[in-house]
Amino acid sequence: MEYQILALKWRPQSFDEIVGQDDIVKRLTNFILNNRVPQAFLFSGPHGVGKTSTARILAKSLNCKEGPTIKPCQKCSNCIEITESRNLDVIEIDGASNRGIDEIRALRENVKFPPTNSRYKIYIIDEVHMLTIEAFNALLKTLEEPPSFVKFIFATTQPHKILPTILSRCQRFCFKRIAASEIIKQLKRILYSQNIEIEEKLLFSIARASQGSLRDAESTLDQLISFKKDKISLEDVMAVLGVIDIEILFSITDRIISKDPKGIMRLLNKAMQEGKDLGEILSGLIEHFRNLLVVKVFKDDFSLLDLPLEICKRLQQQSLAFSIEEIMYFFNSLVNIKDMVKRIDSIIIPLEVGLIKLSQEKKEFSNGDIKDKEINNSSVVKEGIEEKKDISVKREIVKIKESKNEDPFHLVNNSISIEEIKNRWPEIIEALKKIKMSVASYLNEGTIQDFKDSILVISFAKNNSFHKEILEQKHNKVLLEKVIEDIFKTKIRLNFILSKEEVSHEENQSFIKSIIETFNARPINRDL
Repeated sequence: MEYQILALKWRPQSFDEIVGQDDIVKRLTNFILNNRVPQAFLFSGPHGVGKTSTARILAKSLNCKEGPTIKPCQKCSNCIEITESRNLDVIEIDGASNRGIDEIRALRENVKFPPTNSRYKIYIIDEVHMLTIEAFNALLKTLEEPPSFVKFIFATTQPHKILPTILSRCQRFCFKRIAASEIIKQLKRILYSQNIEIEEKLLFSIARASQGSLRDAESTLDQLISFKKDKISLEDVMAVLGVIDIEILFSITDRIISKDPKGIMRLLNKAMQEGKDLGEILSGLIEHFRNLLVVKVFKDDFSLLDLPLEICKRLQQQSLAFSIEEIMYFFNSLVNIKDMVKRIDSIIIPLEVGLIKLSQEKKEFSNGDIKDKEINNSSVVKEGIEEKKDISVKREIVKIKESKNEDPFHLVNNSISIEEIKNRWPEIIEALKKIKMSVASYLNEGTIQDFKDSILVISFAKNNSFHKEILEQKHNKVLLEKVIEDIFKTKIRLNFILSKEEVSHEENQSFIKSIIETFNARPINRDL
């Protein structure tokens, strides 16, 4: 018997077999049960999620000899012919190759003739958005007043390209990306039937790489089965997918937590030697810290994570080492690294330097909190890093109040110039680092813009709006103003603004030069 690929062999043949589209199945079956089937349907959504398969199942349900029924018999001539794509009354058209007005005119003429051996004549037009405007206009009249025996089912991945006049005449069904858990269940059914073993975490890697497309996941599994008969290993999955193992994301994050820059360098070096894509690692880390933020905010509710329960629990455990603010800071730093990669002809340099910086900053966070531990050790143990940071900020606020009571006349120095503030800016940054490293790092990205009437204006590039938002948070702003007040012995208020410019090319060059000096390296790009 000729080999049939898994995506075709396991293509759903009834509404019960459709994976991950329960809401759509419910709506379609209700139409049939209530005998209120529309003249035209529009199935939209990503590729590989079941649009065309659902269209064929709907056609079978309407034209089954025992129908209309929500459970086609699969035995009558109509059901068999539709399954094999040879039914004369169910016409499938590829919109990409039949997009002109002549093809639609021919369709419009054929619509007039009744079905030969079925209840309805059904037109399934795939990638309907590829039709020209003239073709859409030619189709419009037919959609407005179609014969009672004609049904249209349009499928598209880009519904925004379809004319509003066409959309308004269709019942629209939005297919969603299929959850990884649903994809894994389907892959398990296939593997069981093939008597092949594979670990669930590897199935998760396949599902994750498919990005919600069941067809892509089945195609990947097909490739794996083709060269491994009995048992599929992690190496096989990575070779076919060309993606990273989630373990490296946990490992790098663990080394950030443990302040181990050498370990990070070793992991990246090993990944390069194994031919892994460092861009994929960076993207994976960004997603990883997003997931850490989700579990940190939602705690035991994993509904926003399309991940296996085991992975969710590991994320939850790892998130205990961070505060929400730290996770957001690390996430933003990783995004900035990705932005830097786009601007220089290298990924390894900014990735190495960026991750080392994050591991060092984690150390600074910890050192800055040691003093707080002495203040209230029991509460720190119970509440973790977040509570320690709150104590640190509260302590600074108390100091402000105490300073007012001790010396109401200490804020009398109003002769400070903007030049003096600029000259002592590094001193301000260093003082902040000892209290709260993240705030110091954000502030260091700003530029002193103006100083007037005791108001200091700090500007940030428009692509650094995140920095501005963090510093404007009440507890951070109070801390900043207190540190500046201690240095200049006068009260200075802060105002943060965004400039119209982004990070300049000169700043990028400065960043690159600092990397070269730090690592005693030589630039590959001669223009640097």
